[in-house]
Amino acid sequence: MLAFVQSIDRFNSILGKAAGWCALIMMLAQAFSVVARYVFSYGLVSIQESVVYGHALIFLFGSAFILQQNQHVRVDIFYAAFTRRTRRIVDLISLLLFVVPVVGVIIWTSVPYVIRSWSVLESSAQAGGIPAVFLLKSAILVFAVSVGLQAIAISLRLIFRLPDPHWQGN
Repeated sequence: MLAFVQSIDRFNSILGKAAGWCALIMMLAQAFSVVARYVFSYGLVSIQESVVYGHALIFLFGSAFILQQNQHVRVDIFYAAFTRRTRRIVDLISLLLFVVPVVGVIIWTSVPYVIRSWSVLESSAQAGGIPAVFLLKSAILVFAVSVGLQAIAISLRLIFRLPDPHWQGN
């Protein structure tokens, strides 16, 4: 069980690092785009679109990593005063009643959307844009699966009291 949970953690750590690289690439693309436009009066649609892609991928790939690191947004009015046991129960209920069902709905609704995009190898509607919209749309599924797996991994840690250095409920 611990090996399964740790493999999910490793996968989401890789996605988190990929999100970090997307941030760097997005920043460089935006800087290039600004310089090209305002210094040389020249712009590339594909570079401008890459900024949008990078922004999307930061959130889509980074979400599970943020959940894993317990750095997500939490309304902490009462939570900080709870006992460790109560925090574990609140975390478990929150993950199983809110995160997992929402992830399920996202997967259920996005699969046909992604399949349609792949069936036509959807590309940018803009001339000179990135011809890989289908890959960006596929990142929605990566997001949902990674967040769902991370929620399951955290739930298993909470239920079986497996070690987790990041989760407060432990």
